[in-house]
Amino acid sequence: MSDSVIFHERSTTSGMRIGHATLNRPSALNALNMDMIQLLMPQLIAWQQDPAICMVILDGSGEKALCAGGDVVAMHNAMADEPKSTPASLQAFFTEEYKLDYLIHTYTKPFAIWGAGIVMGGGMGLMNGGSHRIVTESSRLAMPEISIGLYPDVGGSWFLNNMPPGCGLFLGMTGASMNAADALYVNMADYFMPNDMKMQWLESAEQLPWGNDNAANSDQLSVLCAHFHQQHQTLLPEAKVQPLHGKLAILANAKTAAEVAEQILEFDGGNEHWLAKAQKTLQAGSPISANLVFEQLQRGQSLTLAQCFEMELIMSCRCGEFGEFQEGVRALLVDKDHQPKWHYSSIAQVPKETMVWFFDSPWQGTEHPLSHLDKE
Repeated sequence: MSDSVIFHERSTTSGMRIGHATLNRPSALNALNMDMIQLLMPQLIAWQQDPAICMVILDGSGEKALCAGGDVVAMHNAMADEPKSTPASLQAFFTEEYKLDYLIHTYTKPFAIWGAGIVMGGGMGLMNGGSHRIVTESSRLAMPEISIGLYPDVGGSWFLNNMPPGCGLFLGMTGASMNAADALYVNMADYFMPNDMKMQWLESAEQLPWGNDNAANSDQLSVLCAHFHQQHQTLLPEAKVQPLHGKLAILANAKTAAEVAEQILEFDGGNEHWLAKAQKTLQAGSPISANLVFEQLQRGQSLTLAQCFEMELIMSCRCGEFGEFQEGVRALLVDKDHQPKWHYSSIAQVPKETMVWFFDSPWQGTEHPLSHLDKE
């Protein structure tokens, strides 16, 4: 099991080393499981504490994905075995996953992420914490949880709120896929480089004059990444999200999830196939998930990053208990009949008290597993 993440230390001409972690489950599109989290956490902490490590790089093995999400089929099986309760394994996975995401967000050294291929769900949690987030011509980013009765977790309450107005609501409710140009526009990436430039970029990073000043190290890495970006930005794919910016901004003024959905379904224009697919996903998705997206973004606006993860652990455990998440995974990935039986037939029908319950913590005060997240 130890090779589900490969760790390597790259030498530099300055004598310092670069920590390089590679997610190594290519047959599963590098989907994140507990074993991988338990390998990553101690190694990333050790690299952060090692004065000889100047920066960290995270990527995925194979050419298809950085990380396509978490092991939701295993979660489905646990939920099926323990109906109407939150399985201990599900709570443990989300707790440790959010700790890992938070560590990357708050890492004290430059943390570069090579986001080639599929970056979805749990992969977005890893990607968005990086200080230097790189996308390529093959990058496909999305938070498609509405199709499985979940919601954009792994810090979505934070990073969906840091997008241009309305973008987070649109992407969260439709699960729409973004390319590199879209990711740059919505603040989910910092630089674009072609896939075939990866080794040249790595070799250039090894030749930088690394020192013990983390801020200076970060600055020089930024200059290097910007150089590669400027050289190749003409190769960026055609943006799909930005042309909708006027329509998306209006979504930010909506008062309910149902109102947001109604406006999205009235959109016309842009890339028709891409937009039509996004609208279709919204129509077929979980009405509860749509409401969760709206509510989490409303609440997340006033929360710190640590508080967002605290809130999301509550939401995720409630999702594990309620049954909508289990049914969504069953329909899409287990039985694959694509006929989920959602609890409510429309977004407007979801009772307010049901939404309140999803945010009602099962823990008291410091009993919350992430209550000390910003103090660790």
